[in-house]
Amino acid sequence: MNQDDVVIVSAVRTPFGKFDGLLKSTDSIELGALALREVVDRIGLDPKEVDEIYYGTCIPAEYAIYTNVPARQISLLAGFPESSISLTIDRACCSSMTALRMGLRAIKAGEADVIIASGAENMGNTPLIARAEKARWGARLGPIELEDVLFELGYGRKGFAPVAADAGEVALEYGVSRELQDEWALQSHARWFQAYEEGKYTVGEELMSVTVPQRRGDPIVMDKDESPRNNIDQAKMAKLRPVYGSPTVTAGNAPGLNSGASAMVIMRRSKAESLGLKPLAKIEACQSAAGSPKYMACVPAQAIQAMLEKTGRSMDDLDLIEINEAFAAVTLVSLKMLAQDNMDKFAKLQAKTNVNGGAIAIGHPVGASGARITMTLMYELMRRGGGVGAAAICGGLSQGEALMLSV
Repeated sequence: MNQDDVVIVSAVRTPFGKFDGLLKSTDSIELGALALREVVDRIGLDPKEVDEIYYGTCIPAEYAIYTNVPARQISLLAGFPESSISLTIDRACCSSMTALRMGLRAIKAGEADVIIASGAENMGNTPLIARAEKARWGARLGPIELEDVLFELGYGRKGFAPVAADAGEVALEYGVSRELQDEWALQSHARWFQAYEEGKYTVGEELMSVTVPQRRGDPIVMDKDESPRNNIDQAKMAKLRPVYGSPTVTAGNAPGLNSGASAMVIMRRSKAESLGLKPLAKIEACQSAAGSPKYMACVPAQAIQAMLEKTGRSMDDLDLIEINEAFAAVTLVSLKMLAQDNMDKFAKLQAKTNVNGGAIAIGHPVGASGARITMTLMYELMRRGGGVGAAAICGGLSQGEALMLSV
């Protein structure tokens, strides 16, 4: 145990909501502030001890009505000192894992001792937008056309293909069939329900509760994820039509457009000891990656492989893996790459990946997901008495992040 190790001392997330669920009208900034407050309260950490707050969010249209600097806004709303330093990060779905990587760098460089890495999104709360040339600079009589920035996630407006289309095409290129993607999606839900029944997704560990005010009646306490489903089967999945021109990706083998927030406190081991805090896990390494926009499904594997080479480890050293289910295609393509097309190894990697369900079941509020998969990995390693694991995530237009933990 090196006193300069960077360790995680607190990690929490809100339950993740459905597109049209309980959180549909709750601003991402509010969710981010709730997670920020909870992550320090759980360990009795004085916010004054936090050197910097990094906050990932990547649908600016959702918080646009609050102008900008959401990281600064959540820190103040959460009651942090006015002197708190913060930074908003948009690296698409990678954002909150990028926050962890930047926090690791700051601590390793000796510029900080305590960092909070966080992220939030409420995709269902994203407003429709009227372009300035139609609404501000020339609208007269008649209707104003509104645009939905969630449609194809906006990439098509600048000539990029929808990510669902790219993922489906790349899946077939790598021999990952629609049927296999549907099976993985069903397994994601089944694994979540098994984990929930075993008490792994209860408030107090990974989860916090969120109280949601109602227009009429008492507030509702939200204490579990809304998206997991146990009323689907292979036949129902097979009937779903692909979306956005994808050959394989459907609403069933992809996550929803979700809401939620996550936050983690990381610090130097010596700082944790001085504050009397128990390290939960050590961050062994982080690795970013990027590639050809079409091949987003490959980037988690590329980031993991680069990280393994940098640390001198191999896939056999990993006890558990989390690869974000941006689509089932992403997780399966990356696992097949990591298995180097060895089908026995491919099966073994599937068995130890997303063992408590993934984003297809849990949800994928994009700014929050990188930290979410990291804490899900950490808590499962803790339950098993220790080990080494890797978490990886892709982001729009083929960006990626990977992180390695030891417990």
